[in-house]
Amino acid sequence: MNLYQAELMDHYQYPRNAGRLESADFASGEHNPSCGDSVAIEGMVHGMVVHKIAFVGKGCVISQATASMLTEYCQGKSLKEILELGSPQVISLVGMQLGPTRLKCALLALSALKSGIITYQAQSPRIL
Repeated sequence: MNLYQAELMDHYQYPRNAGRLESADFASGEHNPSCGDSVAIEGMVHGMVVHKIAFVGKGCVISQATASMLTEYCQGKSLKEILELGSPQVISLVGMQLGPTRLKCALLALSALKSGIITYQAQSPRIL
């Protein structure tokens, strides 16, 4: 098993930031009907920065491990930085090339996270 596969398995078996937040500022979930994977992400925002983040989900190693890795990566990042993330950054986190089906699994958490942030921004009063 290579280093990246070992790290994926570690995040899958011992997920970071797994669970729910008591008073989240945003929450959003995504489901992949083709494989049954699902990820829901919650976050707390202070000063337009993700202060706390958590996820719950079920599915394959890629979808769940990526959710764990992404929540670790995004804690302390600004909403703007997170909204600018895309496939290249997720592939970099995972550490290996993914085919189209596996990439969709890996992007599930990012899609949920971005959706939650966009909804949060739309509902929050703008600070000038």
